[in-house]
Parts: sequence; structure tokens; C-alpha cells
Amino acid sequence: MLARFFIDRPVLAWVISLVIVMIGMICSALLPIAQYPQVTPPTVRVTATYAGANAQVVADTVAAPIEQQVVGVENMLYMNSASNNDGTYTLDVTFDLGTDINMAQVLLQNRVAIAQPVLPDVVKAVGVVVRKRSPDMLLIVNLYSDLDPSTGKPYYDNLYLSNYATIKLQDRLARVDGVGDVFSFGGQDYSLRVWLDPDKMQSRSLTAGDIIKVLQEQNVQVAAGQVGQPPITKGNRLDFQYSMSTKGRLVEPKDFDQIVVKTTTDGAVTYLKDVARTELGAKNMDQSLTLDGRPSVGIAIFQLPGSNALDVADRIRILMHEEEKKFPDGLKFGIVYDSTPFVRESISEVFNTLRDAVILVALVVLLFLQDWRSLLLPVIDIGVSLIGTFAVMKIMGFSLNNLTLFGLVLAIGIVVDDAIVVLENIERWLEKGLPVREATIHAMSEITGPIIAITLVLSSVLLPSAFLGGITGQFFRQFALTISASMLISAINAMTMTPARATSIFANRKHGHGHGDDGKEALPWWSFGLLGGVVSIWLLKPFLGHYFGLTVGEPEEAGEVVPGGIATTLLGWAGNIILFLPGAAAGGVVGKLVIKPVNWFLGRFFRGFNWIFDYTTKVYGKTVAWCLRLSVITLIVYGGLIGLTGYGFTLIPQGFIPNQDKGRLILMVSLPDSASLERTKEVCKKIDAISLETPGVAHIISGAGRSFVLNAMSSNLASGFLPLKPFHERNGPGLSADEIAVKLRKRFREEIPEARINVFGVPAVDGLGSAGGFKLMVQGSGDVDYGALQDQADQLATRGNRMAHPGVEAVPDPNNSGKYIGDAPAVVGALNSFRAKMPQLYVNVNRVKAKAMGVQLTDVFDALQANMGSYYVNDINRFGRTWQVNVQADSKYRMTADDVRQLRIRNDQGDMVPLGAVADVEERPGPLQIVRYNMFPAATINGALASGASTGEIQAIMEKEAEGMPRSLYTIDWSELSYLQKLSGNVREFRDLQNNPFSAFVLGTLLVFFVLAGLYESWSLPMAVILIVPMVLLSALTGVIIAKMDLNIFVQVGFVVLAGLAAKNAILIVEFARDRQLQGVSAFDAAVEAAVARLRPILMTSFAFILGVFPLVISHGAGAEMRRTLGTAVFSGMIGVTFFGIFLTPVFFYVIRRRFKPTPAEKMAAGHSGH
Repeated sequence: MLARFFIDRPVLAWVISLVIVMIGMICSALLPIAQYPQVTPPTVRVTATYAGANAQVVADTVAAPIEQQVVGVENMLYMNSASNNDGTYTLDVTFDLGTDINMAQVLLQNRVAIAQPVLPDVVKAVGVVVRKRSPDMLLIVNLYSDLDPSTGKPYYDNLYLSNYATIKLQDRLARVDGVGDVFSFGGQDYSLRVWLDPDKMQSRSLTAGDIIKVLQEQNVQVAAGQVGQPPITKGNRLDFQYSMSTKGRLVEPKDFDQIVVKTTTDGAVTYLKDVARTELGAKNMDQSLTLDGRPSVGIAIFQLPGSNALDVADRIRILMHEEEKKFPDGLKFGIVYDSTPFVRESISEVFNTLRDAVILVALVVLLFLQDWRSLLLPVIDIGVSLIGTFAVMKIMGFSLNNLTLFGLVLAIGIVVDDAIVVLENIERWLEKGLPVREATIHAMSEITGPIIAITLVLSSVLLPSAFLGGITGQFFRQFALTISASMLISAINAMTMTPARATSIFANRKHGHGHGDDGKEALPWWSFGLLGGVVSIWLLKPFLGHYFGLTVGEPEEAGEVVPGGIATTLLGWAGNIILFLPGAAAGGVVGKLVIKPVNWFLGRFFRGFNWIFDYTTKVYGKTVAWCLRLSVITLIVYGGLIGLTGYGFTLIPQGFIPNQDKGRLILMVSLPDSASLERTKEVCKKIDAISLETPGVAHIISGAGRSFVLNAMSSNLASGFLPLKPFHERNGPGLSADEIAVKLRKRFREEIPEARINVFGVPAVDGLGSAGGFKLMVQGSGDVDYGALQDQADQLATRGNRMAHPGVEAVPDPNNSGKYIGDAPAVVGALNSFRAKMPQLYVNVNRVKAKAMGVQLTDVFDALQANMGSYYVNDINRFGRTWQVNVQADSKYRMTADDVRQLRIRNDQGDMVPLGAVADVEERPGPLQIVRYNMFPAATINGALASGASTGEIQAIMEKEAEGMPRSLYTIDWSELSYLQKLSGNVREFRDLQNNPFSAFVLGTLLVFFVLAGLYESWSLPMAVILIVPMVLLSALTGVIIAKMDLNIFVQVGFVVLAGLAAKNAILIVEFARDRQLQGVSAFDAAVEAAVARLRPILMTSFAFILGVFPLVISHGAGAEMRRTLGTAVFSGMIGVTFFGIFLTPVFFYVIRRRFKPTPAEKMAAGHSGH
């Protein structure tokens, strides 16, 4: 027997445990930290630019050919493209979870290459970029300028800030390990701008095409060759060989001024400076950015999929602090928008929960075992199992995330069971008078089989969870395997090292002087030293931090440099040990003085507890006997509870991932169609002022001219990022992210009526969408009319905003504005962002007139693009980089429609013809942006969830309202996180068995049945265990419904764990009853005896689990929404299933054994297992 080997070598057992702990602690410092496992589907983005083209042209000439080739690429989930009025095109292709991002990029690059030959030449010249990226920003680095005290103006303008970021910072940031993409926004890249003067050009009979042609001719890169380069003529000898160069590509604006545009026969020369103005200016000036109202440039950092967000953020901060030393005077940087503080705080809160759970479990065990030596074994086993699990997590490539840590929290109440089983059996043999060693050997010979059986059962429940597909599988996999790893370590520990430690710990118990005649001692004197050391750390840390600015064993505040690694962890431990020592010394002295009266008091308390428990056990035994006699009625009640469970599923709203306060909000702003950038900037100033006045808001980054939610650029759009104050500063009422969002929406609606402003939280999972809430795509089929598509989407959004439940409209209270009679609308601020009727100028060319006047249509179109657009000619080299040369009419010549009519085109006879002679310029509606979802034109509806609403309910509302659309012309589809929820399935509807989390529950329960059937050699007896499992659902649902939560993925995770625990408790009763029946006792008496005998261990382990998860129920701070959801489900579920289990399981055993008698094979299997 393996246990005997370690019993005879207790030192070796201690050494192995210490090695496991040491390796686990080292691995814990090496594990990456993240909010969740890698659940974000890989995304590859394609970008292109067609300068001067509107959204329709981009959609027809760029989007269509690219997407025709891309659609159907391997492992693609969906694709979403945007063609914008500024000529930009972006296509995001989202791949199935688990797809190799590098291979996905290669596959997409190959598809795009097929489409490139049919793309416009201008697009091919600029280039089509295919890049892998995370769809969510990790953080934003803001550059801003101090104000000059003498003038009150910034030292540096946006042009300088933008290009400083591009030249000095952007490339360095992009090289940081783990960074997937970097881009500047709110800035202006350098460009050699050639501002044309159409009047002067007309007087010299020049067109924009003439200027472009001479620029192409005279600004070129020349490879001039060499003089004397081999081979040379035989017999000739050269002593030198020279490289040749000439001035081909120009550099300075003054060089361009001297370009010869035209010469005449009389010797007159026209230079570029005669007909145009040149400068090193901005490539575009159609957006701006401010930080707390101060002009700024933002550098958005996107992490590489699969990288560690915290490590990447730390490296960015380190780099920026290094670069700050090189900044010119007056230049500053700040990182106010950062997604990582939430992750740090939420992980820290789970560690606190883990600590509290260990303490509460220890108190429960002490209450039942009533001796510190007995308590020591479970506590040591908890430590060894949990810390050892960190090593397994490192081997399996897991991270320290909320799911793995939740697994450890729940594992505390599970792994303690193995040690308690060992301990109880050793105690039983000790009470018979055997020495410790012999008692331990006898005990282990009896319980090795049950320990293996319980471990197999719990592992069977969790195993199917590890094979779910999609995002659901990623959530379940690390959680399930973490618990399984801890249970496996615990089981091995219980069968090997725990017996050896028991012999050491119990060796001298009989010589102790405790509170009872058996020599038990509740607490040792040194426990006061431990308590004093903890109190010392708790008191000294804030004292040193407040008065001396020292932080010991704690991460730095956000914004400071936080280098990770083992060294930092070891320093933190060392600091905590130093703070621990003074309190430990003082506590030890106090413990020596007070230990006897304390143990006397605890002894009296334990005697009272034992008397109450013994009395309760007698009452329980009589109640069980009564239930057995009325087994028919009991089963009828059980059937009613099953029906109630089914009814509970109809009451609870369906969710996916709980909405969370992540300390950040996002604004989506739109002004009336075609509003100017200046108007948008004025609105942004009002938004900044209102936001900074709102309690709980720390900063605001606002950008005019661009919408990050819509991924669109237009003068009437704007975005805002609102980092909120830290969680510990927002503990009061009205300061949660949702409550702040409600206040902001109200003020924006009242004080800025000229704009539509919506406030969103950030996505529940970073990377799954650009904003929280939901995203619904209304798709048109075929050559859909864009105006009709907008109308349909507007109507759907309006109807959705009125609905309280699917098909049920909220009723406003006529006596109280803003209130409702009954339930309020579940959807908040649903908004269709598709604008198909923006006023646009349409140049209607009369082709007959043009032909009659000798005007070529290509010349007309070239004149429009070059003058009114921005024509990319070629490049220059400055500051070690390449910048574009762009031609465009000067601003005063492109202000009105009349300026368009005054453009001149040279006809075939050489005369200058005004554009108005061959074309009319008229106002027509057109789309601001054309979105295509899976190749079909689509309108995007973004919306938020009202407080208490679930994502499943929102989806049901919008789908119900969409039934009123003509389905032959319009369909709807969900995108981003909403899409993944639909893909994951629904506990009420098995649409995708592989991704449906409820399938894991069913398969896990089925596996438990098979394992028990194999162990018992019976097909009927396992049903006595399995029948209690449905009570898990009823109990957990009851708690979740009372707490007004939804049925989300964390509740479903709880179902799986509870199923295993319910089966474990039932096994304790069923196995004991089976053994007694095989010994000749009747099924009735066996059931009653088993229930009474196993009540104490069942309640002890159940209460240990219940109190172990209680800290999850009362969680607060970062990530509390997740912890409370999981905690409520398992807390209420365990209470309920323990109550139902201790009464129903004996009844199930009795009824089944009356109908199915033990078979010879079962008796033989029981005999082989040592019974």
C-alpha cells in the first residue's frame, strides 16, 4: 500500500509537499494575468484608401471585388466592412475561436491578392494592407502640450504633436512585445501639399492634370548608375569607379516651387509657385482630439491576440517613461484610458475572496472537529492542493484569470473533503485505542477506494465541460480543468502524504491538555501569534503608505511602472514577512497568557454545539424514517419539484456574460447630417464640460470627426472615452458605471438637444466589440434601396426602445415624466447609425454636350478628383520616413457648388471650358457610410441594456419586433458579442450541442451514472445518486431569481460544479446503505442508518463549501458582477441540494432497492472493494 510507504517515511512526505508548494509558488509568479482565458475570436483587418471617392464608389470599386474573393475563407465566422465618404475602406474578418491568427492572415492575404488586379490604380498605388489585430484598444497614450504662460496658447500645435508621435514613438511602441497594432488618431500626418490656384491656372491655360503630370515627371527617384562599373573593354584600365546621383526626388517645399510647369516659344517660364502654394502641411485636417478639453493626439495601442494584457501595458508604461526623458520642454504624455486597472483589481479581489474562503472553511472544520491538530491536516491539504494547481496551470498554458481563480475558490470546499474523510476515519480507529500508526494504516485501507470513487465522479461531471466548443468552451475549459487538477492533487495527497502527516501531528495528542477528556485542544498558543502578524500587516501597510509613500507587497498604482516577474513577487513576500514579525511576536506573548481561558470557553461552546447537533441528528433520523414510510408522497413531492424546476427556467431571463462596471464609458455622438466639423467641435466642448462636472468621471477623451463605435469618419460624428475614478472612490450611491451613464444621458439630452449622444459601457469581454450593449445588423438583399434600409432600421430601433418585454410595450406614466406604469423599456438608446439621406452634391454630366464641345469625360473626372478631392501624386522623404505629395485646390476655391461649376477643363481644341458648361451640380441624398455584413448592405443598430435587463431578453425583443419587416427584402443578424451568444446556444433550445453549456451538464451527469454503474456493478443503484441532481437546478435557479440575475454562463458553470457535489453527498449515503444492506440489514433500516451516520460529514463538507463561496456572494469592487453571479448560484444551489439530498437520497435508495435486489455481481464487486 502506497500510504504505508509514506507513513514509514514522514520526512519524505513533508519534503514532497514542500517541493509541490515551492514549485507552485514559483509558477504562480510566472503565470500571465488576464481577466478571462483567450476567448476573443481572431480578427484580421483589411484597409484601403481611394482618395476623393465617396462611400458608394468605394463600395462598388473596392469593397465588392475584395469581399467577393474573401467570403468563404477557411474558419470565417463573419465579416463586416465599412466604405466611408472620405475614401477609406476597412474590412474586419472574424475567425472561429482557436484559428491560428498567423495562418488566418496568410489565407486572407492570398484572397485579397486575387482581387487586386481589378482595384482602381490609385488604391493599388497606396496599397491594400492586411493586418492581424485585436478589435479592442488596450490603452491610449495621449500627447499634449503645456500652455505658454506669456500667450496662453500651447507650445506645440496638433501637426507637431501628431508627427512627433509618428516619427518618435509609433514605431517603438509597435515593436513592444505583445502589441498587435498602433495608430494615431486626432492627428495630422505630414504631407507635401500643393494648393492649386484655379484662376492663375486658367490664365495660363493649365489644368490640374498638367500639374500632376509635371510632378510625376520632376519628382522621381532616380537610380543613376555608376561610371567604370565592370565589365569594361579588354585592355582598358580604370583606377577609380564612381557611383552617380542626381536630384530626382525633391525634399523641401521651395524645391517644388521651382518645378517648371510650362514654357512658351518666347521664353516665358511658368513655375509651380506661379500657379500653386506649397507647404509641408497635414495630409488631412478632418478630425481633432482633446484630453479634458486640451488639444491632444492619441496613440491607440491594440494588443496582439493571445498576449498578456497586463504585461503589454507595463512594457508600454516603461517605454513611455524612458521616452519622456527625451521630450522637448512643454511636451507631456498621459495614459488615462487603460483597460488593465480593472483586470488588476478584479484579479486582486478574487485573491481576496480566495483568502476569505480558506479562513471560513477552516472555521467550519474547526467547529466540527474541535481540535487544532485535526484542523491542521485539511488546511495543509488545501494549501498543497491549491498551490500545486498553479504548477499544473503553468504546464497547461493557462493564465491567472477569473475563471481559473473561481475554480480554485470552489475547489477549496471540495479538496477539504478528502482530508476530512481521512481524518474522520483515523479518529474512529484512534477512539478504539489503536496507536496512531496502526490507526492510520487501518483507516487508509478502508477509504482509498471511496476517495478514488469520489474523485472519479467529480472528474466525470467536469470532463465534458472541457470539450465544449467556441467561447463557451474557452470559459468552461480552464475552469473545469483547474478544479480537476486541484482534486487530483488532493486525492493523491490524501492517499499518500496526508496519512504520513497525520502520524506526525497526532503523535502526542493524548498527552495534551485541552478542553475535553480526549485531549483535544481548540487552539494552540501560537495561533495568536499568527493572528497578530496578520493584524500587523493590515495596520502597517496603510501607515507606511500614507506617511512614507511606501507600498509593500502591493502592485503599483496605474500609471506607474510595474515590472513583473519572480523578483517582484519575492520582494513582496519578503516585505510582508518583515511586517508580519512584530505583530507575531506580540501575539505569541498574548497567546501564552490567554490560551487556557480561551480554550476553556471554546470547550464549553463545542459541548453545546455537539448536544444540539446530536439532538438534531435524532430528529433527522425520525424524519427520514417518516419519509421512507410515506415514500409515495415523497416521490410525488419530488415530481412537483421537478416541474417547478422546469417552470423556473421560463421565469429567468437568458443572459451570456454579466454586464460589468469596468471603470470606463464610451460616447457615440452624431449631429444632423452634413454638420460641419466646427459645429461638432463645439458640441464636444459641451460634452467635455458636462462629463467633467459629473461625479465619478475622472477624465474625458473626445474626438470630433470620427466615430470609433461605427468605425467611420465624418464631420458630423464624434466619439468620447470616459475613464471613471477608481473603484474605491466610487463606493457611494449613484457612482456605478451604469448610474453615471444614466445621468450623462439625461444631461446630454436636456442640454445638448442638437446632437444624438449615446453612452455605453465597454464590452463585457475586451475585444468582443467596440462598445458594450448589443449590436444588431439589419441586412438588405440584392440591390436594396439605401433610403428604405435606413427607414426599416430606424423603425426597428424606435420600436425596440419602447418594449419592456418581447411583444409588450412599456406604458409611460402620464403623471410622472420619465416614469412608467409597470416595467420600463428593457432597451436603452437603441440607435440606427446608418445615414442614407445625407445631403450630397451630385455632378450630373451632360455627355452629349461634353462630346459636342470636345471635352473628354476622363478630363472632367480627373479635374473633380484633383481639385475637390486630394490627389495622391507620389512621395517625398523627410525625417527618415516617406510622406505623400498631394494636390488639391486651395480652400477658397472649393467652398460652394459654384466653385465646382467654375472648374476649367481643356477641350480637344485647347480651349478652357468651365465645368458648368457641360454639367449641372445638384443636391441629392446619399449614404455617409456603406456597411456590408457578410457581403450584404446593412444598417447597424447599437443599443444598451436597461438596469436589470438581460442580453437574452434584449435579443428576444429585437427579434420579435423585426418580424414586422418584409422578410423577403430584409433580415437581421447579430454581431460581435451578441453573435457569439447566439452561437453558444440556449439552455431552452439545443441549437448547437457542441457550444451549448447545458449539454455539458447533461453529459456530465450521464458520465457520473456510467462511472457509478461500473463501480457498483449495477444499473439501478446509480439512479439513487443521479435523481438528486435536478435539485441542483431548482436550488440554484431559486437563488438567482431572488437575486434578480439572469441565466448566464457563470450560472451554468455553477450547475456543473453543483451536480458533482450533489452526487458526492448522495454517494456517502448510498454507499453506506448498500454496505449495510449487503451485511443483511433491510433496505429500510440501511437507508435510515446511512442517513444518520453520514449526516455529520455531509453537513461538515457542505457547510465548508457554502461558507467557502459566501465571499463570492457578497463581493464588491472590480468584477463583482461575475463573482456575485457565480457565488449566488453555487451558494443557493448547495444549500438547497444539501437540504433536499439528506431527505430524498434515502428515499431513492429505499424505493430502488425494494424493486431491484442486489445481484451476485454487485455483491462480488462490494466484496472486492473491501466491504
